[in-house]
Amino acid sequence: MFRFHNYLFKRLFNGFLDLAPILVVILIFQIFIVQQPIPDLSKLITGIFFVILGLSLFIQGLEQGLFPIGESMAFAFARKGSVIWLLIFAFCLGFGSSIAEPALIGIADQAALIASQAKIIAVTEQAKHEYALGLRISVALAVGFSILVGVLRIIRGWPVHYLMLLGYIAIGIMTPFAPREIVGIAYDSGGVATSVITVPLVAALGVGLASVIKGRNPLLDGFGLIAFASLMPTIFVMAYGLIL
Repeated sequence: MFRFHNYLFKRLFNGFLDLAPILVVILIFQIFIVQQPIPDLSKLITGIFFVILGLSLFIQGLEQGLFPIGESMAFAFARKGSVIWLLIFAFCLGFGSSIAEPALIGIADQAALIASQAKIIAVTEQAKHEYALGLRISVALAVGFSILVGVLRIIRGWPVHYLMLLGYIAIGIMTPFAPREIVGIAYDSGGVATSVITVPLVAALGVGLASVIKGRNPLLDGFGLIAFASLMPTIFVMAYGLIL
């Protein structure tokens, strides 16, 4: 019991240290720049405590759940030597994790609301739902495709900067032709698609795969999947805007 309490205290204290910089910035600006008292201090303290607790539990969940399962799946597919099934799994993992991202759901709903207000789509709940769902599917397909290509890159040993360069060239070419209303959403979609659910699973898959494949370095080859996964949604969402 003592060990558990000690471990819990360390987790909470580390969570407080992670949150401390932003708290210091807010307090400095609130007290010295805005020069106003902090509204409802008791609620602020309670909220900070819950944020620290949630952050600590989230990190613990990553370490005990998502990271191990991503690595174990990578080991299992690599041992079987089935490249086709590994690529299918990589696509499904990217698609399934990104379409469930809370941030992506939020920004898709907000984009649909603004699009209806701007008369880009019909001002109906069905039109907004279809627009938001189309955005989410476009981003999820992009992430799934990017993870598939990223896994193929690890297997083949392709340099990651070549793929990134091609992606940015494609974005530069597409941007002038895409509808202006979709460009900002497209550029933000990569960030919201690679968040709390996608990142740990994808990172664990890349590191686990690079660890088990002979001649691959987990540090050099295992990372880079997330960067590519945040790049592809921009291309797919602009393509979605052009098609729509």
